[in-house]
Amino acid sequence: MSSNASLLIEDTNLSYAWRDVFLHFFNNRCTEISPLVITLTGFNNGLPNQDAATITALDQCLKQLGELEVDKVAQTIFPTSYWQLSKDNRQEFFNNYIDNIDNIKAAVKPKHPCEYFERLIAFGSGPHNGNQLEHIISEYNSVYNSHTSKRSRVRRSMFQASIFDPKRDHKGDCIYLPFPCLGHISFVPNKKDGTLILNAFYATQKILEKGYGNYLGLCRLGHFMASEMGLKFERMNCFVGVAKMETAKYKLQTLVEKVRQTTPSEMN
Repeated sequence: MSSNASLLIEDTNLSYAWRDVFLHFFNNRCTEISPLVITLTGFNNGLPNQDAATITALDQCLKQLGELEVDKVAQTIFPTSYWQLSKDNRQEFFNNYIDNIDNIKAAVKPKHPCEYFERLIAFGSGPHNGNQLEHIISEYNSVYNSHTSKRSRVRRSMFQASIFDPKRDHKGDCIYLPFPCLGHISFVPNKKDGTLILNAFYATQKILEKGYGNYLGLCRLGHFMASEMGLKFERMNCFVGVAKMETAKYKLQTLVEKVRQTTPSEMN
């Protein structure tokens, strides 16, 4: 097997999907996977099924390594806490987040100097003052959830949002930048079936430090978008160009032992 052979994971439980990717590095004695594709379904009221023991074990390991816990990573993609405070008021949610962005960034520096959600709702240019999510939701609802629309459909290619910005992110003098690994997100609404699919594209991804939190944040984002568009979140697809395991494996033996004890599934 190539040291960075491709891997496809399909599951109905987020914890088991992440576990299978994590253990793949140990079972195959590799440090990279290229590409990695994760497909997650089986949501419960729009949110992924999870295993509490896996989350606890991973969070304990991340704390010991001085990394952000799973939920804190997920919050950088979709800030559930602000959504709950806004009581399902979308505009209040967006405004409150931007009003508090300096405090949000300060809470996670230097581990995460920027916020993915900020790029999604305040990119710096484009319709709706750079709020890409609002543009997608508004355009969809204006056609498919409106009785006065003169249009019968919206071009499917418009349901996408960018995080990577060449002007800000192409920095040739930097060997490593912690942001942004996630470059692009697309949404696939299906009015006939009443469902929404989210696709995410990562150039690189640290499976231990960021992977689980990334997938959780994407699922929460998909659930939010689906609910605002009058749809049901059906699937999260995540494509990773290079998935990496950079932490010395001897430091992870306790975590490996704990996640191996979870309910078995098809593992690579």
